[in-house]
Amino acid sequence: MSDTVRLGWEKINWAQAHMPLHARIRQGFQAEHPFSSLRIGTALHLEAKTANLILTLHAGGAELFVVGSNPLSTQDGVAMALADQDRITVAARRGEPEEERRRNLDRLIAFDPHVILEDGGDVAWRLSEHKGRPPALIGLCEETATGVERLHTLESEGKLAVPAIAVNDAKMKHLFDSRYGTGQSAWDAIMHATNLLIAGKTVLVVGYGWCGKGVALRARGLGARVLVCELDPVKAVEAVMEGFVAVGLTAGMARADFVITATGQPGVISKRELQNAKDGQVLANVGHFGYEVDREALRRMAEREFPARAGVTGYRFSDGRTVYLLGEGELVNLALSDGHPVEIMDVSFALQALSAQYLVRQGRSLSPGVHPVPAEIDDEVARLFLASLEGGEVLP
Repeated sequence: MSDTVRLGWEKINWAQAHMPLHARIRQGFQAEHPFSSLRIGTALHLEAKTANLILTLHAGGAELFVVGSNPLSTQDGVAMALADQDRITVAARRGEPEEERRRNLDRLIAFDPHVILEDGGDVAWRLSEHKGRPPALIGLCEETATGVERLHTLESEGKLAVPAIAVNDAKMKHLFDSRYGTGQSAWDAIMHATNLLIAGKTVLVVGYGWCGKGVALRARGLGARVLVCELDPVKAVEAVMEGFVAVGLTAGMARADFVITATGQPGVISKRELQNAKDGQVLANVGHFGYEVDREALRRMAEREFPARAGVTGYRFSDGRTVYLLGEGELVNLALSDGHPVEIMDVSFALQALSAQYLVRQGRSLSPGVHPVPAEIDDEVARLFLASLEGGEVLP
C-alpha cells in the first residue's frame, strides 16, 4: 500500500469513527441489500466523508461509478483507496482539467446508473444535453442549493426527464449543513490558509442564505465586525435584526478586510467591485462554483500576479493595492481544507443514502421533476442525529 493510499484510509477511518448515523444505516443496508444488482453513480466532493457514503451504498449491494464534483476538492489518497475496492470505479483526480472532467461525467452517464447522487447539478445538466436518458435511470438526488436551482431550471424548460430528490431542501440539510457546516469549515480554511487574525477585522459576507448566515455567525464569534450584502430585502432585514450591518457591495468592498461570497451566482465580484477593493483584502468563496469572483477581471486588472502562500494568489494593481484570492476562487473549505465537519456530513449523507433507497423503492412511481425529501426521512435522520448528541433526548 502506497503512502498516499494509507493516508487516504486514515482519513476515511477517522471519519467513519465519527459518523454514527452512517454506522446505523450501513448496518441496515448490509442486512437488507436494497441496492443489490443496481448501479449508482456519484458526482460529489471526493473526500473522506464522501467515501463513507460510497462505502455505505456499496455495503447495500451497489456497484458504483465515482467522479468528483470539483477538481480542487478531490483528495487523491481517498480516491485511490476507494478505487481498490471491488465494484467501485473511480474517475477523478485532484486538479483534473475541465475537458477531462467532462469526459468523466460522460463515462458516468455511459455506466447506465439506476440512481445518481450529485453535488451541483452537473450530471443532470449533462444529461439534458444528451439524446435520451440512460435506460436504467430511475432518478437522482441533489445535495446543494445551486444544484437544486439548476434542476428547477431544467424542469421549467422540460429537460428534466426523471424524478430528482432535492436533498438540499430537507430541513436536516439546509438548517445544519449549510449554516453550521459552512460556517465552521469556511473559517477553518481561511485561517489555515492565511494565518491572519480575524478579531477586530471587518468581514463582508456577500449573500445571506443559509451558507452566508453561517459564515457571518462564525465571523462574529471570532470577533470580527460583520457587514452583509444581500439583494433580497427580507433577508437584508433579517441580517440587520441579527445585529449585522447591511451594506451595498461597492461600499462593503471598500471597508472589508475579508470578503466571502455565498451566492451561487457568477461574477458577483466583478471589475467594478475590485476597483473599490481595500488594499490587502482577502477574497474567498463558499458557493458551489468557482465563478463568483471574476478571476479574468482580476488578471486583466493586475500589474502582477504572484503566489503569496500555498493556496493564496496575490494580485497587485497599478495603483499599489494588492488583493488576495484563496483557492483560485473555488469552494474555499474544500479547496484548502477538508470541508464540513464530519458529524455534519454524517447527517447530510444520511439524507442522501436514505433518499437513494427511497428512489429505488418508489422512484418509478414518481413523475419527472423536482421532489422533496419525504418528511419521514427528514424526521428519521433528525431522531438519529439527536440520539448521537450529548444531551440529546430522543422524543417518543
